[in-house]
Amino acid sequence: MDLAENPALEDYSLRYAPSAFRSWSPWMIFLSCLVGLSAMAGYALDAAFVNAFGFGNALIGFAVATAVTFPLTLVAAFAIARRHIDIDLLTRGAGFGYLGSTLTSLVYATYTLIFLAYEGAIMAQALTALTHLELHIAYAVVAVVMIPLTVYGMTFSARFQAWTWPIWVALIGLALWSAATAPHAVHHMVKPHVPAAAATGVTVLAVFTIAAAQLSLAAQVGEQGDYLRLMPDPRPGRAGRWKLAVIFGGPGLTLFAVVIFFASTLLVGYAETQTTPDRAAEPVELFTVVYQRMTGSHTVALVLAGLLVLLSQIKINIMNTYSGSLSWSNFFSRLLHRHPGRAAWVFLQVALALLLMELDVYHHIVTVLAWYANLGIAWIAAVGSDLLLNKRLLKLSPPGVEFRRAHLYNVNPVGFGSMVVAAVVAIVAYYGVFGATAAALSPFIALVLAFLLPPILAGATRGRWYIARTSDLPADAEVLPCAVCAGSYDTADMAACPFHDGTICSLCCSTEGSCRDRCKPNAWRPAGEPTLLGMPEKRAATLPAVATASAEELGR
Repeated sequence: MDLAENPALEDYSLRYAPSAFRSWSPWMIFLSCLVGLSAMAGYALDAAFVNAFGFGNALIGFAVATAVTFPLTLVAAFAIARRHIDIDLLTRGAGFGYLGSTLTSLVYATYTLIFLAYEGAIMAQALTALTHLELHIAYAVVAVVMIPLTVYGMTFSARFQAWTWPIWVALIGLALWSAATAPHAVHHMVKPHVPAAAATGVTVLAVFTIAAAQLSLAAQVGEQGDYLRLMPDPRPGRAGRWKLAVIFGGPGLTLFAVVIFFASTLLVGYAETQTTPDRAAEPVELFTVVYQRMTGSHTVALVLAGLLVLLSQIKINIMNTYSGSLSWSNFFSRLLHRHPGRAAWVFLQVALALLLMELDVYHHIVTVLAWYANLGIAWIAAVGSDLLLNKRLLKLSPPGVEFRRAHLYNVNPVGFGSMVVAAVVAIVAYYGVFGATAAALSPFIALVLAFLLPPILAGATRGRWYIARTSDLPADAEVLPCAVCAGSYDTADMAACPFHDGTICSLCCSTEGSCRDRCKPNAWRPAGEPTLLGMPEKRAATLPAVATASAEELGR
């Protein structure tokens, strides 16, 4: 069987996730989304910010970033969970167009790649500490091990994440107890043993510099969305639980980030009394020092620290690798008109991450994120603005989110133009063209521009760039056959196709390179009102028998 035809491997990448596949409970989806809490990157980055700017600046900066990103990512998370499409497909219909969202797929893939490499480097440090394996060899080991853990997608991931949470909570709980019961624990937490940080008072520039760097984490909603798209439809009487699972499994991670900040500063504050600040910022050394206070044995402490770090990094890197495979699938399907299967892109994601580890991304992560934040927040702000302002409040764009190539213009200037303008201006500011203050706050420039431009552009273009045409499909059909792959999919995933003389699924439509958009001759610019394309009569006559079958029956 082709990789792309295996549901256990494919997880309905590049398409709408049907109800028959969404068999996990909201609780299981929530637990899978929660793996961001296990990331050791948070402990290392929090320590870097506190040591550079002081506890007060770092805390307020994190709070500002949370206040900004929470509402932006909230609207995206609910759109993903309700429409059962990932962030790439959502972006297409939220003002970017079919090819316009190719840029954001690359931005998103880069995000997952950066953190896969960074978290992988931390994992390699733990492996080296436990086995004395040479670090560069350890990089290769931790990269390769992610392949079998991610190939089976949500089928394996949901079980692994759920069963390993108790172990992780027990290990992190012991570490926090050890640090919290140390003498003067709170004092060391807020007054780190770093002269530069101790001499730094709370300043507006420092606060917003930290917040600006944290804005890069807005793109995390994409990784949460890769799981939220598999949420079951809310049951009557249980809508409240469903909403809580979406909130805390998606944008709620930014709230948990503040909790992690307190935990990490507590741990690092104690560790810096026992070792150097640089060493205390390395998760393996950090937890070894903390566990040693509790056990009295360096060997036992090292084993516990290694186990915690390895488990944490496996959990988060399953998400990073999985989401990366989805984003690369979206990116290359539009460029190459080929889809070898999501699992094939796992190998590319792992190979690129290994390259970044060998290039020492670990020691340059703050600089990388500061630059990347300008792109990430411009993308998420443009999507959030279209969903919230254009679709809901101002009614400047169609209320639905159309993701099918057959129905979209290639590029929508509303979202695509907003992101490009915002990102370019912000990056120019980042390199100091507008002064030192603007350079430090460049992600906020991207945020403001990307949020304000979509309604301006949607109003100027009268919302004409969202829908190129529509399909006249049987109203009573739950599923329809694809004329290309012979599979049957939910009507939400199908379109009428004159080139293949029938209906076509969104994946086959994406990989069709020879049709040259016959169904929408004006794919690059509007020319009158969107057309309604019906199905050929000889195909339509055969549909009722198929339409009455359930998705589950057709799957068998």
